[in-house]
Amino acid sequence: MDQSFMLMLSNLLHLHNHLDPATSVLSDSASSAASPSSPTSLLTSTSAAPLLFFTIASVLSYIASHPPKKKPKTSNSNNPSSPSAAEFSVAAFRALSTEHIWAMEAPLRDAQWRSLYGLSYPVFTTVVDKLKPYITQSQLSLPSDYAVAMVLSRLSHGLSAKTLASRYGLEPYLISKITNMVTRLLATKLYPEFIKIPVSRRRLVETTQGFQELTLLPNVCGAIDGTPVRLHHLPSDTINSSMYYCRYGFPSILLQVVADHKKIFWDVCVKSPGGFDDATHFRDSLLYNRLISGDIVWDKVINVRGQHVRPYIVGDWGFPLLSFLLTPFSWNRTGTPAQNAFDEALMKGRKMVEEAIGLLKGRWKILQNLNVGLTHAPQTIVACCVLHNLCQIAREPEPELWKEPDENGSSPRVLENEKSFHYYGESMRQALADELYQQLSSR
Repeated sequence: MDQSFMLMLSNLLHLHNHLDPATSVLSDSASSAASPSSPTSLLTSTSAAPLLFFTIASVLSYIASHPPKKKPKTSNSNNPSSPSAAEFSVAAFRALSTEHIWAMEAPLRDAQWRSLYGLSYPVFTTVVDKLKPYITQSQLSLPSDYAVAMVLSRLSHGLSAKTLASRYGLEPYLISKITNMVTRLLATKLYPEFIKIPVSRRRLVETTQGFQELTLLPNVCGAIDGTPVRLHHLPSDTINSSMYYCRYGFPSILLQVVADHKKIFWDVCVKSPGGFDDATHFRDSLLYNRLISGDIVWDKVINVRGQHVRPYIVGDWGFPLLSFLLTPFSWNRTGTPAQNAFDEALMKGRKMVEEAIGLLKGRWKILQNLNVGLTHAPQTIVACCVLHNLCQIAREPEPELWKEPDENGSSPRVLENEKSFHYYGESMRQALADELYQQLSSR
């Protein structure tokens, strides 16, 4: 028995003597010999004290010999004071971002930052500096850089609001609110600065020269493609929910992007459910309407076999053939040698947008299984595109590419208002194919 039990037993004995001196169990040896104290005498005493003493003593003896088992400590991830929450607290973030960051070697620092937030520390500070004025206006109770870091960790790791709330010791609704605010700011305030159509002469020349080095085709200024972004959950009350199921069988939203030779997006569109095809989505985009109306006119014109060739974008057979969008002659190399050579060159250019999409989904893993509300899905996708451009401009290390499923399908029909663009596109494409084949043959 431990000391605390012996002390309690001693106190009980003294209490018993005080209540019933005639049956004291603490009597000296002489009195014990004259009138021995036995359990029987104690039980037949006129006082209730002896019985009370032995009852309590028995209970205490049992408790002392059967100590309660200690429950194993469980970590409460919702408790900010738990180790997991403390690791991601404001204080821990502040220590990392201010006290230790400049003492670290740059490669080590940036590798750690990328593992946490998807980008290096200098790019992170750029994002924070540009968003801070708007976040400050919102009167958010958290520091701006901490809020941005929290959202970036969600976008880069694909975490749900519930998981992030557990990690940071916050409520899920607050995580969703902060995510919606930051992604909205990225998609609206930073989009015009970092996603721009190449209309300036300098940028247009740089882009077309870059593509010509890759493909040997002159005046290519971009590559276009569409990709379904999988939705983690489609609400049961969604109107026309079947329209969201893409050709691969999962609910999604369509993303259309145009990329340059550096895999930087210069146009992004998120307007259609995943069940739509690329041609329909393209025709519903602002880019299509600006091109077909003549609002965008690239003035870098070259002459190829008597054809005036303005800058154009390249896409696969899922897009319509137009004077400003050239597609392959065939998808299985069934054309003439000149046409097959053109198709091969075009697909080299188109590979830039394929890899750009692979980088986008590989770096911002939330786009592999989008776990935000349907109304906030488009802005989240566009926000990731803005962050992708920031990383490409800063020449961030490229992560492993997300592999898209193989595509197939037939060419879309030509609309009435597109016929003149289509016919000119046909003659322009053939002239480029013949010129390319001649160049390759003369080597």
